[in-house]
Amino acid sequence: MIAIGCDHGGLDIKNAVIEYFKEQGIAYKDFGTYTADSVDYPFYAYQVSRAVADGAAELGIICCGTGIGVSMAANKVKGIRAAVCADEFCAEMTRRHNDANIMCMGGRVINEAKAVKLADIFLHTPFEGGRHMKRVQMITDIENGNFDITD
Repeated sequence: MIAIGCDHGGLDIKNAVIEYFKEQGIAYKDFGTYTADSVDYPFYAYQVSRAVADGAAELGIICCGTGIGVSMAANKVKGIRAAVCADEFCAEMTRRHNDANIMCMGGRVINEAKAVKLADIFLHTPFEGGRHMKRVQMITDIENGNFDITD
């Protein structure tokens, strides 16, 4: 299951990605928002992030105006590696090298077709592991307060 959410600035691209999910038969849970009324993005970023961190969702997608605010909020949740993506290369590499579990996008940065394309890449790109696993573990160590720069 994929967790997805947005604020008012990301509503259109979130809805486009949900249509893609429906067409592809991809299970998802929509955490809102559902209208263009102004809302506070941390509320939605937190709900998607909790679903991913708790294991209820395999991956997450969060949309706001730029993707930046929701990524900042999401990355405060332990176990989340959220990345802002606005192009195909970043959508692929954040999965392949960083094992990102949430992708953030901006409805004022990319259009609906691009959002769908990035979502497809993000969902279908595996983590390579190998030398990248050490680096992902270092991120986890920082998060847990166990990072030692003398290593």
